[in-house]
Amino acid sequence: MVDKFVGTWKMTTSENFDEYMKALGVGFATRQVGNRTKPNLVLCVDDQGLICMKSQSTFKTTEIKFKLNESFEEITADDRKTTSVMTLDNGKLVQKQTWDGKESTIEREVTDGKLVAKCIMGDVVAVRTYVKEA
Repeated sequence: MVDKFVGTWKMTTSENFDEYMKALGVGFATRQVGNRTKPNLVLCVDDQGLICMKSQSTFKTTEIKFKLNESFEEITADDRKTTSVMTLDNGKLVQKQTWDGKESTIEREVTDGKLVAKCIMGDVVAVRTYVKEA
């Protein structure tokens, strides 16, 4: 299921993230911090089958717990209150966030030992790449 995503992933590159945050409506000060932050992404599955995804950085740590295909409330790192759904689609872990009539998608895929996250808001796409820590 999500086994290939499980582990601790360290961000190595982030492309076009400022434009993505602008499209989300994130303010200037928060974008400045967001652009400098290189969070680790930690994914695990608990005994109950709940998937836990934690984004850890010196600036902020966020954590969500979810089951695939079930909506849940999420407060994002930029303090948006969203209704989110995670699905597995052709090997990609797809997160759809909706709030205030808007929608953003984050597609995570493991390719060549790297986790690639595509953050999509309208026609703006940011790509963040992570490598697995030992």
